Amino acid sequence: MDVAGRVRAAFDRLAEVDRPDVWVTLRDRDAVLADARAVAARLDAGEVLPLAGMLVAVKDNIDVAGVPTTAGCPAFAFTPGTSASVVCRLCSAGAVVLGKTTLDQFATGLAGSRTPAGPVRSAVDPDRVAGGSSAGSAVAVALGVVDVALGTDTAGSGRVPAAFNGIVGLKPTRGLVPATGVVPASPSYDCVSVLARRLDPARRALAAILGPDSGDPRSRAWPPSARLAAGPRPRLGVPDDTGLAPLSPAARATFDSAVAVYTAAGAVVERVDITPLTEASALYGTVMLAERAAAVGEFLAAHRDEVDPVVASVVLAAGDLPAARLAADLDRLAGLAAEVAPLWRRHDALLLPTVPEHPTIAAVLADPVVVPARLGRYAAFANLLDLAAVAVPAGTADGGPFGVSVLVPAFADQVALDVAAVLTDEPELEPYPVPALDLVVFGPRPPAVLVELGARPMGPVRTTPGYRGVPAPTDLAVAALHAPGGGSLAGERWRLPPAALDGLLAALPPGVALGPLELADGTPAVAPLAVSR
Repeated sequence: MDVAGRVRAAFDRLAEVDRPDVWVTLRDRDAVLADARAVAARLDAGEVLPLAGMLVAVKDNIDVAGVPTTAGCPAFAFTPGTSASVVCRLCSAGAVVLGKTTLDQFATGLAGSRTPAGPVRSAVDPDRVAGGSSAGSAVAVALGVVDVALGTDTAGSGRVPAAFNGIVGLKPTRGLVPATGVVPASPSYDCVSVLARRLDPARRALAAILGPDSGDPRSRAWPPSARLAAGPRPRLGVPDDTGLAPLSPAARATFDSAVAVYTAAGAVVERVDITPLTEASALYGTVMLAERAAAVGEFLAAHRDEVDPVVASVVLAAGDLPAARLAADLDRLAGLAAEVAPLWRRHDALLLPTVPEHPTIAAVLADPVVVPARLGRYAAFANLLDLAAVAVPAGTADGGPFGVSVLVPAFADQVALDVAAVLTDEPELEPYPVPALDLVVFGPRPPAVLVELGARPMGPVRTTPGYRGVPAPTDLAVAALHAPGGGSLAGERWRLPPAALDGLLAALPPGVALGPLELADGTPAVAPLAVSR
């Protein structure tokens, strides 16, 4: 792999697009080339690097060793000695960091307009905002300068710019990606996100940075109950007419076209009332901003002449909230979460527009508080309600890109990725690395019990010689039996959540039990084995 060649091409592309509004700091070309040569040397030495040569941009509230972190505020700048955990993990996997990207100051904003140099322009329409707060990261990806970019997404800051620039944005379950080395905004709800032009590179980058970190007390591991697949006929909830009322006629038509794609693909679609979700979004102004005031309010108050006046006014106002008001809104949030919970018993995922509109730069500058705030209608509730989300392009509307978001409950990230892949036509995505049990089944049709248990088909396999198939009165259809002189059986490998094992055992008929299976490729697996003839 010519990693250095990829770096040189990136710098050529940087000069070609000439977008200084996208970058806070570009690393020295020779330093980036040195990193590329180091990756090439590791490959030559036989090291396995899943992200070898991937070029990465990093939002400038995430630390990169030796590069200033400004959080969009020059007066706040410091130069970290170590990189954030997510950056370390990407580089360990072979990625190369190109530079740090522009953001709404202290990640406060959804338009990409609250920056020292003024609004970041969309990669598609220079008269419109790029979306925020991960504005520069999104545009760097959309313009083809980097393969992926890191953003943060507390209230939509990764998904909104993805929609405005026609790219993919992955917002994992809160805590699955550690925030060690990330300037806090609202620490209980902050989330590192990944942006890319397609789902596969975004998934590969996200897979490399998943996992708890001792430096982040809020980081979480995958639970053994995490669903590993959406299934062939996912149940999708989509907003009713009231929920879609903010969309323009063109945007509504594009959203309806996306829904039609899912219907044609076999999804079961039902209109739902999203009022509890949008009411939760409205609590951003207290629940999230109160934490933001605690995180950076002291700095903003001490540097009023050196910070964005809109950011300062919004955040410092939250610092004056009465404790009783915050407690009441947290109680209200818990009530809304209870209202939303039944949706997940009826639906595998929700499909929503990512944003209600794409404003011009002029409109945002004319009303720098209200217009950006409107952009969080379909996004700001996700972390408040502990949901994961995948934002993907879904066509065009009103002269620009239009995007939709797939939302799922915590730890159903794989379901969201599978559902989103229907629109991007990437059906063979590898799954995230999660705790799982590999099970091999035999028979002519997919076992319904495995689909119900959230298992994931992983492709055909063969046993070693010495087995024969035995019909079994079960949905699993056929069991394997050790048989002297038997042959090699063809089966299908399924990946099963460990917590689903009890459900699987309950589905096995008398005379069939799970046991170890010898596969021709030498990988470990279990299978339904006949224990009596």
